[in-house]
Amino acid sequence: MSDHRVGMIVPSSNLTMETELPRMLRDSEQLFPDERFTFHSSRMRMKHVTAEELARMNAQTERASAELADARPDVVASACLVAIMAQGPGHHRHAEAQISGVLRAEGLDVPVVSSAGALLRGLEALGARRIAMVTPYMKPLTRLVAEYVEDAGVEVCDALSLEVSDNLAVARLDPAALHDHWRRVDVGHADALVLSACVQMPSLAAIQPVEDAAGLPVLSAATATVFSILTELGLEPRVPAAGRLLSGEVRMAPAPRPAPEPPTAEAPPEPHVPEPYPAAAQ
Repeated sequence: MSDHRVGMIVPSSNLTMETELPRMLRDSEQLFPDERFTFHSSRMRMKHVTAEELARMNAQTERASAELADARPDVVASACLVAIMAQGPGHHRHAEAQISGVLRAEGLDVPVVSSAGALLRGLEALGARRIAMVTPYMKPLTRLVAEYVEDAGVEVCDALSLEVSDNLAVARLDPAALHDHWRRVDVGHADALVLSACVQMPSLAAIQPVEDAAGLPVLSAATATVFSILTELGLEPRVPAAGRLLSGEVRMAPAPRPAPEPPTAEAPPEPHVPEPYPAAAQ
């Protein structure tokens, strides 16, 4: 039996990543009974998906990474795609290197995955050069995501914005509605459909049915993150009924490790730990 500790850095209002990601890896355990996963999270404050709140949330990365390092995870996933993509093309490389630097300063050398980088790697693994996508974001943020993906060499043929800015409201979106939403985007020239370019918008239950209906690979930020996590752990990226990316037919070598960036924030003062009670008082 092999135990794998999966660390997640998530927005404070995220509800979906801590349900969909464990659900997929629990399903993977059914295929590979000798592999077992546990889940450990650190949170960064964010309530509304706006550029300003995303920037403030990103400023908490070093603190959240250091806290997560205390759990000694085997892999760390930064789980907010738009927070990274809103900072400009290629920012996932800096974000992953920043987290790696904090972990290294805490004596931990493990792979770091970002949902932004994972989506790009998932598209690369599928050989997708043209995509359509559905997002919960307001239209300006959807445009930023599209520009980010296109900077990586993947054309965004069409995109649908559901225009929900409250992050808890995003988590309450019904994944069954995606069975209709995907038909509102033009997939005629697409190699793949990104059904949820957001780890907060629930989509797992719709991935396989929509893939079967659309006749092309369907993935989400969450399924791509699981693909990268399993790949980085050296495990077979196979999860039942989670789309072609996690069918076991698609493989990719682990990503090159980024050069860790040294932490920039001053370390917080060590908390005062009171002396133990005298034996007579216990």
